[in-house]
Amino acid sequence: MDLVDLIQEKSFLGQEFLAWLWFKSEERGGNIDVPGAGDVLVVFEKHMLLEFGEGEASEKIICRGLQTELKEARAGLMMGKKPEQARIRLARGDYEFNVTLAATTMEFRNVRLPKTVAGADEGDDPESLEGRILERISLFEELGSLVNELFRMFITVRASDDWPGELQKLRQWVHQGTQ
Repeated sequence: MDLVDLIQEKSFLGQEFLAWLWFKSEERGGNIDVPGAGDVLVVFEKHMLLEFGEGEASEKIICRGLQTELKEARAGLMMGKKPEQARIRLARGDYEFNVTLAATTMEFRNVRLPKTVAGADEGDDPESLEGRILERISLFEELGSLVNELFRMFITVRASDDWPGELQKLRQWVHQGTQ
């Protein structure tokens, strides 16, 4: 089995992760308690891509709007469509990130990093430039770590005996949002 086949075979995990993360984010008003890190704000915003079917028979639907207007996306979940991509705002401490997360490959797209103290005030000397680059690298690492922790939480539940109960709660949440 080559890498492309393996990615396609396991793509459901990323899709389930996005659905679960959306559910968890709304369970406590946007806050998710991450073990060892405390509360992380997770808000699904403005844009979600849903997918249904496979291969040439697949169809994709883009849902846009404010968070409260993502009812169409939830209705799509109820009809068996799977989240393939979502725009998410993540915040922990003083840092707020915006990212579009692609489910199949867990790829970050359209990343907006937090504003930092180091910015236009600094000169263009090599040391200042190096400091800004290192700070951005650090922020990318922070974002990656945050998403990895959330995914670790999902995989822990997904691989446990608690998954059927969690799945039932997720299904109830989907149906509540479409009424």
